[in-house]
Amino acid sequence: MSETPPNTLQYRFDGPEDAPVLILGPSLGTTWHMWDRQIPELTQRWRVLRFDLPGHGGAPARPAAAVPELSDRLLATLDALGVRRFGYAGCSISGAIGADLALRHPHRIASLALVAASARFGSADEFRQRGVVVRTNGLEPMARTAPERWFTPAFAEAQPAIVEWAVQMVRTTDPGCYIAACEALAAFDIRAGLASITVPTFVLVGAEDRVTGPGDARTLVAGIPDARLALVPGAAHLAPVEQPAAVTDLLLTHFSTAWQDTLAGIPMPADTPRLSAPVLPVAEITAAERPEPPAAGRPDPYDHGLKVRREVLGNAHVDQATGEADEFTGDFQELVTRYAWGEVWTREGLDRRTRSCVTIAALVAGGHLDSLAAHVRGALRNGVAPTEIKEVLMQTAVYCGVPAASAAFSVARTVIREETTPRP
Repeated sequence: MSETPPNTLQYRFDGPEDAPVLILGPSLGTTWHMWDRQIPELTQRWRVLRFDLPGHGGAPARPAAAVPELSDRLLATLDALGVRRFGYAGCSISGAIGADLALRHPHRIASLALVAASARFGSADEFRQRGVVVRTNGLEPMARTAPERWFTPAFAEAQPAIVEWAVQMVRTTDPGCYIAACEALAAFDIRAGLASITVPTFVLVGAEDRVTGPGDARTLVAGIPDARLALVPGAAHLAPVEQPAAVTDLLLTHFSTAWQDTLAGIPMPADTPRLSAPVLPVAEITAAERPEPPAAGRPDPYDHGLKVRREVLGNAHVDQATGEADEFTGDFQELVTRYAWGEVWTREGLDRRTRSCVTIAALVAGGHLDSLAAHVRGALRNGVAPTEIKEVLMQTAVYCGVPAASAAFSVARTVIREETTPRP
């Protein structure tokens, strides 16, 4: 284990110093120990570097709210160690890190394995709601539900000690770093860039994974040229923990056969299993349509406005509003996105938390309860605590009137209960 300078990651090395470097990245809420069962065999051929995400496993609590930022921290760590080229296997969010590295720094990766990964992790709304739950209730709800997300029911029943170990990993994670990682996953979407990944890629997924399941894995394989796919029977999201022998064998095969430039001269064991999974056809990726920007002048704020609108109000709300737009209301939706969100919400004078508080107060003053629920939900996503929302509404009772505040309290209470209650 190492000291961790700013903008780097906590790591540890195992294996011979003169061997090629293989990096193993953990899932959200876990530590590098999720790879313990792979280490004895992998270190016979590689020098294995494992890292912890910020605030995980005792690592310094330096939140990173974007996958590229995590990738950059990993590269800074490797640069400080003098590691220029490496193999990489990452689980879940660390799979996202690996895919990002393959897109932005392909010359650094000799071979890539994406474990329980996805080109887009569920919906942005889901991960932002998870952040609201943690901000309000701490990590205990995430810890309690981790076993059902990570393991098959049969494994959880048969291995209570491992289940408890997993729960404790989540409990000891820094909440701020967990929330930032949720934000990173909410914003992650590389579906349109999959065809640009050129490094040898292997996609591995538990057959019973309900978080990033076989459908997500097939999307990766369909989009990444010459990628290969393996389903691990009897495994859910943390396949390296649940089926360690099978995962180790698959990783040995992939990195031994798809890393020719670095491993030249290192013999491959005769009994190493060979992959036989078919390569699926490349999926057609289409870009979402949007209104045409103005022909001249400064850069069109529409794209930035749409991004902020989705981050604050959620994809479901924005999709409904824009999806219901027709010839009569379409121009209005464009105006809202371009000017309210692209011009005002993106200004630097106030942070988003403050803007949410101001907006809630303004909606109460104007009697616009039809819009209040969406902005209470947005305030929670922007980091405004339920107690702070209560104080804003208390203030409106004085300056906007008790009846207006009473109606607003009713709306806000319903939204807060919905958003801060963990979902199954």
